Amino acid sequence: MKRTAIALADGRELIYFDERDDAVRDQPDRRELPPPPPASQLRLDPLTDEWVAVAVHRQTRTFLPPADQCPLCPSTDGRQSEIPAPDYDVAVFENRFPSLSGRVAEEPAEITPFTPVRPGRGRCEVVCFTDDHNASFASLPPRRVRTVLDALADRTSALAELPGVEQVFCFENRGVEIGVTLHHPHGQIYAYPFVTPRTRALLAAARRHAERTGGRNLYADVLAAERADGDRVVAANEHWTAYVPAAARWPFEVHVAPHRPVPDIPALDDAERDAFGPLYLDLLRRFDGLFDVPMPYIAAWHQAPVRVDRELGHLHLQLFSIRRAKDKLKYLAGSESAMGVFINDIAPERAAELLRAA
Repeated sequence: MKRTAIALADGRELIYFDERDDAVRDQPDRRELPPPPPASQLRLDPLTDEWVAVAVHRQTRTFLPPADQCPLCPSTDGRQSEIPAPDYDVAVFENRFPSLSGRVAEEPAEITPFTPVRPGRGRCEVVCFTDDHNASFASLPPRRVRTVLDALADRTSALAELPGVEQVFCFENRGVEIGVTLHHPHGQIYAYPFVTPRTRALLAAARRHAERTGGRNLYADVLAAERADGDRVVAANEHWTAYVPAAARWPFEVHVAPHRPVPDIPALDDAERDAFGPLYLDLLRRFDGLFDVPMPYIAAWHQAPVRVDRELGHLHLQLFSIRRAKDKLKYLAGSESAMGVFINDIAPERAAELLRAA
């Protein structure tokens, strides 16, 4: 893989990850762009001890443009996009409308004595999986999945080195039902200046398990139990297992986990990275085959925090959809949104059975 970094017209960084060593990426960004927005504001909810980002500039971000105006397609002689090159394999760039960034203009003023406020320091990046606007992640060849995984490893390591970054989150949103604002196949990376609420909950449970069992890894034990039971396993190979969690929250939810406990994507070895693609592509095609329609989904990489509790983590990908039938979606209504108590309409064992048959 060849890595080439350039600066866009407004100073944001773009990195090409090419599968050919002879790829030339010297095309300049010829657009006239305003300066990137300043960092958002973080406000701590004192009732839940959770940070909320207030990023008002995101209200003006690009929203579902037509294909000939897609900002993630390669540039042409008649139209300049976020990608100056006429083609690319994988490209990663700083989000033009970031929730978090390093561009801190000034320290925010206090709101109330109970609501701490600080700048939204961090970084948000866009990961373009292919230059083909009409593709999907499921249509990529295994070699491209390996390139994407290597790019995510590169960015996870680089972002973890930024001052104040505590957690790096790689993910893909797919489908208008999920809320995507661009159809082009892409993912995102958030570098947070705090450990997220979901990860804090996972770590707290892992810590309690380690204390009860003399240091055993909770996720590794759960994975071993699922592999031994087999009822909810959808697919597996030498290095990875894809299974529906016994207490799945979503109608169709699968964890894809490496058999070897590692804290994050950079820690995966070559064999594990090569083995991920074929299994994951098969899983995505099963998702699309469930109802013979493109499945909306979120693919979320759970990585250990940058500086704390890394020994408690176990890298895994959580893939889930809000679609519960061909013509029905799972909405997060009162119990889920207000109380955080999920009610699943499909038994995890049945979901696994349907995915195996898809």
